[in-house]
Amino acid sequence: MPELEFNEEEVLSRASQGDREAFGLLYERYIDRIFNYVYYRTGNLHDAEDLTARVFQRAMNHIHNYTDRGVPFSAWLYRIAHNLVANWHRDRSRRQEIPLNDLPVIQSKEDHPETTLVHTQEQESLLKLIRQLPPERQTLLILKFVEDMSNAEIGQIMGRSEGAVKSLYHRTLLALRDEIGDRNINLEGE
Repeated sequence: MPELEFNEEEVLSRASQGDREAFGLLYERYIDRIFNYVYYRTGNLHDAEDLTARVFQRAMNHIHNYTDRGVPFSAWLYRIAHNLVANWHRDRSRRQEIPLNDLPVIQSKEDHPETTLVHTQEQESLLKLIRQLPPERQTLLILKFVEDMSNAEIGQIMGRSEGAVKSLYHRTLLALRDEIGDRNINLEGE
């Protein structure tokens, strides 16, 4: 359905009454965003596909319970995704490291293999650091940089004020900067 014709309130109403076609419209509208969120939280393509399917299965099974509380429908989907990812991490808590082998490597024609290797290693190190952050901070970074959302939109999804999101964002970036600085010192000292 073209963007101008999409009336989310009407589609939600129809979906909550059991209209599977209406739910399909919601699925099409949000599948990419939810998949990206889950993928960046898990770091694994296959698990992200499975968990994304479970998000929409759960949403479809419970859409009749959805209540508009003045936040976007996407906030409800992100909350379901957040809970499933948290359970996924809890179930895998015995493993300390998340495999990063599913990350896409983008290589420019002008890049030399050495440059690409260094860039890929830096990207993997940063993702490892991000995945060690508390889930709330991971969510913030994904919504900010992957989904390119404003602080106000992030606040709606996370149930926080815009000021609280700015504050959390600032503290998160400072913590990452300090951790990167500590790791660089440790690497140089070896």
